[in-house]
Amino acid sequence: MKYEEIVHRCFRCGYCKFTSDYADFNCPSYRKFSFETYSPGGRMWLIRAWLNNEIKNSEHLQEILFSCATCANCVEHCVFTFSDDLVNIFIAAREEMVNKGIIPPPVRDYLKNINISGNPYKEPAEERGKWADGTAIETYDAQDYLFYIGCVGSYDERAKKISRAVGNMLIKAGLSVGILGNREICDGNEVRSLGEMGLFQYLSEQNTSLFKGLGIKKIITLDPHAFNAFKKDYPDLDGEIEIYHYTQILAPLIQSKKIPLKEYKAVVTYHDPCYLGRHNGEYEAPRTILKSIPGIELIEMDQNRENAFCCGGGGGNFFTDILGGGEDSPNRIRVRQALDTGAQIIAVACPQCAKMLDDAVKIEELDDKLEVLDVAEIVTRALA
Repeated sequence: MKYEEIVHRCFRCGYCKFTSDYADFNCPSYRKFSFETYSPGGRMWLIRAWLNNEIKNSEHLQEILFSCATCANCVEHCVFTFSDDLVNIFIAAREEMVNKGIIPPPVRDYLKNINISGNPYKEPAEERGKWADGTAIETYDAQDYLFYIGCVGSYDERAKKISRAVGNMLIKAGLSVGILGNREICDGNEVRSLGEMGLFQYLSEQNTSLFKGLGIKKIITLDPHAFNAFKKDYPDLDGEIEIYHYTQILAPLIQSKKIPLKEYKAVVTYHDPCYLGRHNGEYEAPRTILKSIPGIELIEMDQNRENAFCCGGGGGNFFTDILGGGEDSPNRIRVRQALDTGAQIIAVACPQCAKMLDDAVKIEELDDKLEVLDVAEIVTRALA
């Protein structure tokens, strides 16, 4: 296994489980299950034991490895030199399991659906661009920017509303953008995080070939997960195509009054998506947008920025639900943290986070107290 020589160096000091001030546990699976085996250090010991044939592959071991939300809190707070590789080690262990064909059924089904249908929803490719029907968003034809949506924004009903809000905002700002529609291919970020490297390589090669064949120079992504894949895991895109998350494009446009706004009074708290924040260091663009809206009062949750608590959707959990529900599920903990701020709106900048937190608000029966809105949906409400 890749990183095999590193695994034994963890001696479970436990910093990886906490926030930087040690005020709270910040590992989603540890918070959910409260067993050391579900913490990053526990996983490291289990992986070492598995590699040394001290324990066998089992359903329980698979649950522990695949419940990791790849949120990178451990990467942020581990004090050792190998900290940057922690999430990569967990993904490499999953890759070993995938290669041996012994994986949890929900993971198998997700990967199978991507293989056969090109998306986890088993929908035909012709449906992929339907979210844009009735908008002014056009198919890509040498525009300045490609607006890349991803599987969730293309097929999930809640996420389609976010796709439209962002797309309309880009058009309103006067940007030259186009979408691929039914030519769009899955970005593969979750395929990689679930350990299916062969399929990920295929998707990355297909996407890279498509982007370069169309002469695309700049990409705006809806989803931080696609942003992460294109920026960090597509070796042939780096330096040749500029990759932006949509908030990085909207923030300067709103600051320079290219999108005129009126007052919109609301108390808002912002949830940092792991793949925008910890994985890619972008904490300010979404906050800049929110602070630029007259009437918005932005209040931070105790756990924010590099200490933000994950909604539990990362690492494929959005699709596989291996972390599962219950009172201690990460998305429910997160909406309770949001409620504690006194905010009326949880602002998000990720369609997966939006759905996870939306579901949690319903289960917690907080519909009358909290609303989950994407940053672009909040801007839409404030348009002059």
